[in-house]
Amino acid sequence: MRPEQQGIEVAVLVSVGRHPITGRARRADQDARGLELALGLERRLPGSRVSLLHAGPHAEENEAALRGYLGMSAGTGLDTLTLLEQAEGSDAIPVLAEHLAAAPPQLVITGARAERGEGSGLLPYALAERLGWPLVNGLAAVEKVENGVATLLQALPRGQRRRLKVRLPAIVSVDGAAPAARQSAFGPARRGELAAIPVSAEPDRELAEWQLDPARKRPKRLKIVKAASARDRFKAAAAKAEGGSGQVLEGVSAEQGAEAILKLLNEEGVLR
Repeated sequence: MRPEQQGIEVAVLVSVGRHPITGRARRADQDARGLELALGLERRLPGSRVSLLHAGPHAEENEAALRGYLGMSAGTGLDTLTLLEQAEGSDAIPVLAEHLAAAPPQLVITGARAERGEGSGLLPYALAERLGWPLVNGLAAVEKVENGVATLLQALPRGQRRRLKVRLPAIVSVDGAAPAARQSAFGPARRGELAAIPVSAEPDRELAEWQLDPARKRPKRLKIVKAASARDRFKAAAAKAEGGSGQVLEGVSAEQGAEAILKLLNEEGVLR
């Protein structure tokens, strides 16, 4: 067997998402993209094995969303999702770290941030710090695994890509630059097993100290392009040259420069 064909153990951390319009529970988009990437890796590297892991309450309203991930596994042999059962409002990081440390996979894939709850995007970083593993964010593809080292393709702003090498075990997070998730099949989703494991729950003390208020509309952010195809990346890279509306300021006073910046921010809708 060639070194690049070595199979690896991949754990995909999944969460319960929220539909942006209806608010109903669903599989989270970024987590589903992470599972899609893992299933593609399993197909390319014979001997690889993918497992699903979720920490949270075993609630009926969440079960259909979690089974949506099992519905992606038709024909792959993935028929079990491990549920680390803990009460609502518990800290998921300690139980996830303990479970992963007990039988460490070579690669842990997670979404960049959750669609429900805090949604801070800090979980991959806190988990990597607790386990002492390297972390790569913005993953677009896993190109190969050779002699315990993975070659990754990281997505950067404006459609750019960067090739990295990281020693395993490692944690990677994915976002919209990763491959789109396949549809979830109803049959495999219903036949799959949710293997619930009761764990000791630690209350999230930091969250308990927060004050939660209704979300307000935020100022518009400047557009950051993360393109998936080579054509889109080329268009994104060339967009600045095609714009024609830019202005080069040379030899102007501080007041004139500030006025030009303020005008641009107003035009982009950042300031209101």
